[in-house]
Amino acid sequence: MSFLIVHGWQNSRPEGHWQHWLAGRLRDDGHEVRYPQFPEPDEPVPGDWLALLRSELGELGGDGERVLVCHSLAVLLWWRAAPSLGALQPDRVLLVAPPSADVLRGFPEVAAFAPEGIERTPLPADLVARTRLVAADDDPYFPGGAASLYADRFGLDTDLVPGGRHLDLPAGYGSWPAVLAWCTDPSVRITGR
Repeated sequence: MSFLIVHGWQNSRPEGHWQHWLAGRLRDDGHEVRYPQFPEPDEPVPGDWLALLRSELGELGGDGERVLVCHSLAVLLWWRAAPSLGALQPDRVLLVAPPSADVLRGFPEVAAFAPEGIERTPLPADLVARTRLVAADDDPYFPGGAASLYADRFGLDTDLVPGGRHLDLPAGYGSWPAVLAWCTDPSVRITGR
């Protein structure tokens, strides 16, 4: 199996973050893992991030299942890119803690990642079938909860984490065994830490 882990806004891949922990654990288990630093994490440019996403997906190993794990801003990056990825499309996708487009538009540094209509644009059915959402019920970056939008409107398989906030390091998400378990067994339901 091979994995691509994509971080979000203002994330310089700190050692304590669950994505950093996940990359290390998957490597220790013998999997190919790509966990690149995306350019200008504090003032990201959508075109630059999209180019790197495509490049990294193209470098994922061809043997075995190819899995993409996105957190926060990376969710909207993939959502916009997904319908046009073609053969680059991974076999499975985990979307963790997407921010609301309305919230992103309040930050000039990332507003371009949330064009009008992004939260009304459905994914093709084959992509819905391979995608899992994990969201908290109290994420400050998605008032009202991402689960209602992504599960109810788009039909994504969803795991709701009560009290998980943004499912990031400040919310206590360093090691996250449930995500590690899902990476190798997609039938696992993802719970809080």
